[in-house]
Amino acid sequence: MKKAKSGNRSSVAKGKGAPKNVDEYLAGVPEPARSTLNRIRAAIRSAVPPEATETISYRIPAFKYKGVLVWFAAFSNHCSLFPTASVVEAFKHELKGFPTSKGTIQFPTDKPLPTALVKKLVKARVAQNESKKRR
Repeated sequence: MKKAKSGNRSSVAKGKGAPKNVDEYLAGVPEPARSTLNRIRAAIRSAVPPEATETISYRIPAFKYKGVLVWFAAFSNHCSLFPTASVVEAFKHELKGFPTSKGTIQFPTDKPLPTALVKKLVKARVAQNESKKRR
């Protein structure tokens, strides 16, 4: 498994201060990363419960449902999905070929993660948040 390099952690979305919403964030992302993130956003949206909401958390887009489920962002030379460390670990075999670090999956700005994989990762996070809230 390749380790993701640390380094430039600032998102590429341009603008003054933190974006107010996901649309504003994406408007500041250059192509091809914007189209890639729009595909990731659609895949996430199709896997979350209808009552899930989009938000900006840590200055990047996130989906919330009983807590934050996942974050996603564009950087200068890659995009990332942040489904938490436990989900990255649980799906490490399916994530071979993608650089990962503790809670992050990196992928090229012009090639989104496969939709089916994104849905699996998101559904795993939904299950975690639902079981956490039941305790």
